[in-house]
Amino acid sequence: MAKKTIQRFFFLILAPFLTCSLSSCAFTEDLSGKIDVRIAYFPNIIHTQALILKNQGVLEEKWKDTCHVTWTSFNAGPAETEAMFAGEIDIGYMGPVPAVNANVKSNGDVKIISNATNAGAVLLARNDAGISSAADLAGKTIAVPQLGNTQHLCLLSLLTEHKIASSEVTVTASSNADIVNLMDSGQIDAAVVPEPWGSTIEKNGNARVILDYDELFLHGDYPSALVVASNDFIETHPDLVSDFLELHEEATLFINENPEEMQEIVNTEINAATGKSLDTDVIQSACSRIKADSTLNPNVIMTLAEISKEEGFIRNVPEEKNVFNTEFRP
Repeated sequence: MAKKTIQRFFFLILAPFLTCSLSSCAFTEDLSGKIDVRIAYFPNIIHTQALILKNQGVLEEKWKDTCHVTWTSFNAGPAETEAMFAGEIDIGYMGPVPAVNANVKSNGDVKIISNATNAGAVLLARNDAGISSAADLAGKTIAVPQLGNTQHLCLLSLLTEHKIASSEVTVTASSNADIVNLMDSGQIDAAVVPEPWGSTIEKNGNARVILDYDELFLHGDYPSALVVASNDFIETHPDLVSDFLELHEEATLFINENPEEMQEIVNTEINAATGKSLDTDVIQSACSRIKADSTLNPNVIMTLAEISKEEGFIRNVPEEKNVFNTEFRP
């Protein structure tokens, strides 16, 4: 067989695999020629806009002729981040610390494009733990959902404020559901948790709120959920990013103007994803501690990045201009 023929033969064999490898790092199109828009979210109330958008199907309606929308739920920021790195997610809702981590680890390829919700975390203490204020945390065992996440950084900032060294407390990381059990069984003294877990623990009656959502960190003016997008998707489909943010903004207005209907929708979506609804009093209490707000506050996010760097959770604090992309704001 001639040399050119052999080369052409191997190219034809390898071409499909090369194409798949390259396309796996970016967006895809389905067999109908529609663009796949893959959106990530958590099935919890802090990702409120995602639950509203998914339930109402407004993205699917707007893009019915051009896009195929896929919703994927995650239970932890690192898993969602890895999916973005693998080119499996185009747009995602995630906490500010995972968002900054994703930006750093991707060398700026994951951009923060909008805020979603603020606050929504509380400090609770077991009733018999001898804790009446944050100053009493020294010598105690405190639970957070994950080391290096937003609630953990809020706790570290709180300890610094009260001149309590990290070595003076025992911080344990457990899932939110496990923290409920640890508190009820007396294995932890305190916890910093997001809603609705704070309201759930409070309702159980074995612990009380020591610092509410507006006392824990920056008077509650800090993000609990952000919207991120891959730079590939932003650069290739700016029109879709603009569409998405327009509907994200509409969802934010809906949440603030229709609290009762919002709670019903959120509970429906949580039940669909987890098989369990929240009690009415729990979701009402939880939602009262969360503010839906699409306005980014880069200063606060960069402050969280600084704390994360000081504690060794990220290797460097990125330049602000490389973290955010706000040119598509409606």
